[in-house]
Amino acid sequence: MSQIGLDRLLADGRENAIVSWLVVGAIGVGGGGALAAGRPLWIAFAIVLLVLAVIPPVSFRSWRVMLPWEVLFLAALPMFGLALGGPRTTGHFTAYLSVAAVALVLAVELQAFTSVEMTTGFAIVFVAITTMAAAALWALFRWWLAGLLGVPFPADNDVVMWEFVYSTGAGLGAGAIFEVYFRRLGRIDGRSADESRLAGDRRE
Repeated sequence: MSQIGLDRLLADGRENAIVSWLVVGAIGVGGGGALAAGRPLWIAFAIVLLVLAVIPPVSFRSWRVMLPWEVLFLAALPMFGLALGGPRTTGHFTAYLSVAAVALVLAVELQAFTSVEMTTGFAIVFVAITTMAAAALWALFRWWLAGLLGVPFPADNDVVMWEFVYSTGAGLGAGAIFEVYFRRLGRIDGRSADESRLAGDRRE
């Protein structure tokens, strides 16, 4: 796989920025729907997404520096479901696919704004493992709330195990998607470098 810097995913293009800001607006609408419906977990998820989405433009002081709209859109799928009333986009698999996209966003921003450095291969593994870990932590959190506050928790182990299956499938599937995405970016970078060299040769 062509290795590229993860911070290369922070795009500085007008078209990408416009679409990304539209996605941010949709996240806000979805968060408003969650607030109206009294769904605190989805409200918290929307706030986390909004914070992650605005970190790049605030840090670079430019509205054009945004995450790739494709990654942001994938992370925001459940928010679209809440905004449009589509239950299929708030199911287990879609939710964990969204978690995988959020994990990639975290990897990109850690690379761009901290001293942490990751290869694209490690980032893909990080995404898959984080998605599976999120399912386990979510199950433990709900089990704890069930004992503390009496919140319903599935008594059937099969239900919990299927959630782990969904999270594993989503994590591996997202890893494959991001692998293709990184390869495409690598090819674009390669073509851009070749075109620059050709332009330089012509000037000479």
